[in-house]
Amino acid sequence: MNGLLVIDKPVGITSHDVVNRLRRITSERSIGHLGTLDPMATGVLPLLMGKFTRLAQYFSAAEKSYQGSIRFGFATDTYDAEGSPAGDDRWPAFSAQLTLDRLRAASARFHGEIQQMPPPFSAKKISGQPAYKLAREGKPFELKPARININRFEILSLDGPEASFEIEVSAGGYVRSVAHELGIDLVCGAHLSRLRRTRAGAFTLDDAHTLDELEPLAGNLAELESCCIHPRALLPEMPSVAGDAQTLGRLRNGAQANLPEFSSAPLVKVFAGPRDLVGIARRIAGTLFQPVIVMG
Repeated sequence: MNGLLVIDKPVGITSHDVVNRLRRITSERSIGHLGTLDPMATGVLPLLMGKFTRLAQYFSAAEKSYQGSIRFGFATDTYDAEGSPAGDDRWPAFSAQLTLDRLRAASARFHGEIQQMPPPFSAKKISGQPAYKLAREGKPFELKPARININRFEILSLDGPEASFEIEVSAGGYVRSVAHELGIDLVCGAHLSRLRRTRAGAFTLDDAHTLDELEPLAGNLAELESCCIHPRALLPEMPSVAGDAQTLGRLRNGAQANLPEFSSAPLVKVFAGPRDLVGIARRIAGTLFQPVIVMG
């Protein structure tokens, strides 16, 4: 089965668990997710299946949007509610000092391009090993800050020690780190208590299906494919263009070919029909294109 399916990930399972369940539903072994969600997080998890996994590189820079809450008073070793507290709960002594206005003022620095330190329990690779594995084994390691961009971070409300927020962050950004660093700035500690991804690139919760919704469709390829994002809607920055049999034959064999595409877009999606994606081609000059990905 070839396509992109957006899952509304439930709480309490890993992104890899979602992949395994979808393999059983679709009988497709080649499935990869576009951006991990932690077990405690829910929401938009796009997955590429079959030959469409070859397109993964073009989704790597997608910005993501989240809703969630931050619990003030203590930090945790994982920077979220699944970790162990790093000290006593300071909220009873701190509660009178934290107001919504003060919180919003402190959150203002988390905007634009910033240097962010990833959480120690993260998938960042240290000499080929994920940091979380080294952290679980108690082995020493050093993480390096990453340059990310936060387009929006808005504190919506404060109810006791819990603040609700919305954030838009570039690929590679950790919302857990934002919560942790905000707690450091306020000298009270904080951790991410809830997180829901509402958008990943062009995909939103409106595009998403639950695993419970899909499981009754197991074995029904036509119904499952109808749940996928239409191939022409993928990678909207790339125009869609169709070619005749001779042109498509050349592209499938790795040769350059002319396509009836007159924009200045450097990359285009090439189709043999309404849904049959042949591949991605790069513009050489004018209407002459070179295939860079061929679906076969």
